[in-house]
Amino acid sequence: MTAELGGASALGDRIVDLFPPDWSRSPFWSVYRRVKRVSSGNEVLLSVYRDHGVVRKSDRDDNFNKASDDLSLYQRVSKNDLVINKMKAWQGSVAISTLDGIVSPAYFVFEETSVTDPTFMHYLLRSDPYVAAYRAASKGIRPNQWDLDPDVLRVLPLCLPSVDKQSEIARFLDCETAEIDAFIREQEELIALLRERRAASISHAVTKGLDPKAFMKDSGVAWIGEVPVKWDCIPLKWIARLKTGGTPKTPEGFSGEPGFPWIRPEDLDTSGAESIASRWISAVGAAELRQANAGATLLCAIGASLGKAGYSKQPVYTNQQITAVEARGNPRYVYYMLVAARESIVSLSVGNTMPIINNDRLGSLVVPVPPLQEQDEIARELDFGMDEINRAIVDAEKAVALSRERRSALISAAVTGKIRARNKGE
Repeated sequence: MTAELGGASALGDRIVDLFPPDWSRSPFWSVYRRVKRVSSGNEVLLSVYRDHGVVRKSDRDDNFNKASDDLSLYQRVSKNDLVINKMKAWQGSVAISTLDGIVSPAYFVFEETSVTDPTFMHYLLRSDPYVAAYRAASKGIRPNQWDLDPDVLRVLPLCLPSVDKQSEIARFLDCETAEIDAFIREQEELIALLRERRAASISHAVTKGLDPKAFMKDSGVAWIGEVPVKWDCIPLKWIARLKTGGTPKTPEGFSGEPGFPWIRPEDLDTSGAESIASRWISAVGAAELRQANAGATLLCAIGASLGKAGYSKQPVYTNQQITAVEARGNPRYVYYMLVAARESIVSLSVGNTMPIINNDRLGSLVVPVPPLQEQDEIARELDFGMDEINRAIVDAEKAVALSRERRSALISAAVTGKIRARNKGE
């Protein structure tokens, strides 16, 4: 621990150098005291987000961490408490709470012991200099298992101007970031609408075809509905070979430079573009695994990403979380068809905390199969239409990323005194 605290002390020195010399240097422990308040089990469950701060867990649909059935060990949080997710502090999951509620036992909760402006402290403790310090002080084997020792905070300085100046900076940032946040929300709403449009276009094309005058019949399958009379609706296993991937058993099975591409769920590109491997395996590793052919749909078969589909233009290997679907017919049509079937694929899975679908259950999925010529036409139409939508999504995502970078830079500059906090009209 001595060595770790020494390293944190060096980080503290670097933080101090970023702030005006006339600002006070207060030890973290002199401003905040760690508390462990007992929960009654009836309070609102809260989470800490890098981008949103402390929010009600029920207000977000992107938090897949399941709360414990027994909430008695959860910690009570009061308004103006500092809350830190110790395993994600390095990402910026640190915030001053504006809510009362409870958080996981894995969080740190601190109450204020001296007078500060809570809004300023919220900006300060989430600013780039402090997030960099949390990142450097967190330890672990893999990033998603990094852990911040609370004792490291003991030697981190809080560089603070007067409370009046804190409030002035907080008001300035509230005003400036509100405009940026409004723009980000607009772009995120646009992205959501584009994705809905993409999903609806894919679903309609792969279940109804392109001819609006085609005679229809009832498929007898809820997710498909009516299909053109010339189409078949049959189990996926009748037209496809399903291959589950794996992980090389020895370090020699991996390659440090481009070799045999090895796809994991995080590599799957849901836009329909080719999924590109971020890791490679050697000839030794390739000998242990089954190769997926070019044109396979790569389908995540476990966890929160279950049903997520990518496409492979070349032969690849995958890890055990991915099933490669090698189907007869047009491979692009098959890809789009499985994208449209995601909810039905999830419904066939088993398990609550970690849903999973095996090849037998996946193979039982009933899918629409048009004549090959229609598959080709649908695939061409969707490739063209999705390319336009995907470009619009990428443009909006870039705008969001740049806005967040600007927001982060503005906050860091303001809380470190690099720019004068002036409200509009001054």
